[in-house]
Amino acid sequence: MTEGRSAESGALATGARSYDRWKRVIDIAACLLGGLVALPILGIAGLAVKLNSPGPVVFAQVRVGRDGRLFKCRKLRSMHVGTPSRPTHEVGVASITTVGRYLRASKVDELPQLWNVLKGEMSLVGPRPCLPEQDLLVRLRREQGALSVRPGITGLAQVQNVDMSDPERLAAIDAHYVRDRSFGLDLRILWKTLPF
Repeated sequence: MTEGRSAESGALATGARSYDRWKRVIDIAACLLGGLVALPILGIAGLAVKLNSPGPVVFAQVRVGRDGRLFKCRKLRSMHVGTPSRPTHEVGVASITTVGRYLRASKVDELPQLWNVLKGEMSLVGPRPCLPEQDLLVRLRREQGALSVRPGITGLAQVQNVDMSDPERLAAIDAHYVRDRSFGLDLRILWKTLPF
């Protein structure tokens, strides 16, 4: 019985490693191809951000990545300069710029994260990276194994409309994704993320 379990867990670990390697290859290829399509969109969106409110076009914020490593996550700026660095659900709607509302609704504000994916800090699909200050969420993710994978531009919790205001539920869904991750699940999440 013990040998059977050991062989099964070994096969699962080998499968996970193979999936992770191929996922990285797909991430890079998708970023290179998607980046070409995204460039004109980023140009137009960046100009709109600049004309709508003063401040930088791209916003970088420290987030928690794989194995708890910190990295700078990039987004098109959708909030006014001076907005406190806190989770979105803790920041008032008045902090979001007019253009920012459209960028967030269309997910265009996330496009600069293709650079994070190319650098290996993120993946197209995975748990959304949180702020280091979100102690409870970081702890729950660590305990449940959700920090063992690269965070994603989109994730299972996001397509289920679960955000960081519910850390227990979010961490449970993230852990479920890590346990059951597959190319089929990733494709379903990407499809549900599309803004139409």
